[in-house]
Amino acid sequence: MFYEFASTVHSLLRAAAGSLYHGVIVALSAVIALLLPSGAKQFLAFWSLMEQDKLSLIAVEIIVAVLLIAVFSYIHRSLRDRTLAAAAAGAGLVSFFPRRTKTAPRRIKRLKEEQGTGRTIIAIGSSGYSTFVDQVGDLSSVLDKCLGANILLVNPYSQDASARIEAMNHPEHSFAVFREEVRQSIALLKRLKAMGKAVRLKLYADQPLVEMVILGDYLWLQHYHADLDVQTLPEYVLRHNRQDHGLYTLYTHYFQQRWESADIPEYDLDRDELVYRNRAGSELLRERFETNAREEAGAYAEVA
Repeated sequence: MFYEFASTVHSLLRAAAGSLYHGVIVALSAVIALLLPSGAKQFLAFWSLMEQDKLSLIAVEIIVAVLLIAVFSYIHRSLRDRTLAAAAAGAGLVSFFPRRTKTAPRRIKRLKEEQGTGRTIIAIGSSGYSTFVDQVGDLSSVLDKCLGANILLVNPYSQDASARIEAMNHPEHSFAVFREEVRQSIALLKRLKAMGKAVRLKLYADQPLVEMVILGDYLWLQHYHADLDVQTLPEYVLRHNRQDHGLYTLYTHYFQQRWESADIPEYDLDRDELVYRNRAGSELLRERFETNAREEAGAYAEVA
């Protein structure tokens, strides 16, 4: 309710600002038109005096040269910025958050809430905790309003996931913490399914490449670094365009390929089992997730 009211106020302020801008332009045009005759007389009188003073004439020429350099530099920069803006629009880039400042999380969360109501959430990430479970996460409030979700998360007991946690070498990002975060994400998805939402989860075994959320025609993207927390890395917002040649199409195709891969098992939220299927969708094998987890955990302990 608050965000709807804030959006309405924001729209009214933008409309008022547009009207005020046009009013100021019309007023300035009228003032310039009234002052132009007297201004021209003053300029001619000033120029007649300047012609007799060589030093002042040189100073004026230098000032004019500097102004011309500044104007042409501004025009060149504007043309370059327009070219970059056109390239960004063609790629579908509509927003960029270079780092997680104090205001960035609120802006990102508001955008996702505007686009996520009544849609199916498509997401790929690591543990999913900071996105789904954490109350200040970007999708914590969107999940209650969505129709369903297709989620890809890292298998917390895979060897590549363990290698990434070791590479980060951070006391707050241990094996136990990561596995607990995945467990809480699974518990949340179970609750959503119990509410009647169409929720599907798959667990992949390799190291995470991107954290990505797709809501309708908008896509939020961050990349994972081998030894950095994803929350400190920039986030990009991409939008689908009608030409289908933007980065939105590229990354949705990437997700679809991963989602349909026969090497990635689906997590049965009702029976806590990993279900392996062939390319035709027929079931090949089921593995108990907890049993598989204990066996792999014991193997890692022996290696260590």
